[in-house]
Amino acid sequence: MRKLIHYSFILLLMLTAYTSSEAQSSLYYLVREPKVKTANPPLLLLMHGVGSNEKDLFGLANYLDERYLIVSARAPFKIAEGSYKWYDLDFSTGVRRTNINEAEKSLQLILQFLDELQAKYHYDKQRVIVSGFSQGAIMSLCVGLTHPEKVRGIGVFSGRVLEEVVKPKLAAKDKFKHFEAFVSHGTHDGVLPVSDARNTKKLLESLQIKTSYHEYPSEHSISQANLEDFAAWLKGIK
Repeated sequence: MRKLIHYSFILLLMLTAYTSSEAQSSLYYLVREPKVKTANPPLLLLMHGVGSNEKDLFGLANYLDERYLIVSARAPFKIAEGSYKWYDLDFSTGVRRTNINEAEKSLQLILQFLDELQAKYHYDKQRVIVSGFSQGAIMSLCVGLTHPEKVRGIGVFSGRVLEEVVKPKLAAKDKFKHFEAFVSHGTHDGVLPVSDARNTKKLLESLQIKTSYHEYPSEHSISQANLEDFAAWLKGIK
């Protein structure tokens, strides 16, 4: 799952200028300051999938709205050098088993991290987008559906709803009046089936969340078309 992003201009991802910080923060991260300077910029938080790190999605910053403060966070649980996860997955019995305690811990760390970023960068609290790929997308849904007061919207690339975390804490429908979601998935995804995205769409619509839903003829990855659609959606967030 380390090679998540596949498109012809991938070499350009290495050109992004960034700074990093871990002191005084709950999560290690990379940050791209807004290219269009404002006192309170909108925030886009990016979260990688299992087995990757904060560098994986950070190259996307080159192709996204220049008004945004873009932060790419590293998951808290280490697998190996350069390899991290938001929670453990166990397939030893032939059935996927999720470490819910670790997922809950990651959720709390992300919420704390958002507060720390606010104190440091003074982002616009009304324009926060939390987004991720695969396990990072799952965590984006956990954040948005349980604490919509913290975010304006979510970007979900090839993810699913982690019901064990979301269901007990799901916010009331009236909390999502100004909430938006971007949900995308590959129809040939062999890691998380596209049915996961379709079920996510049903849940979001049942909460009357304005949802931009996209399917692509791709596998477990972010295609160029996917990125372009997300960039357009992000630019339209007011």
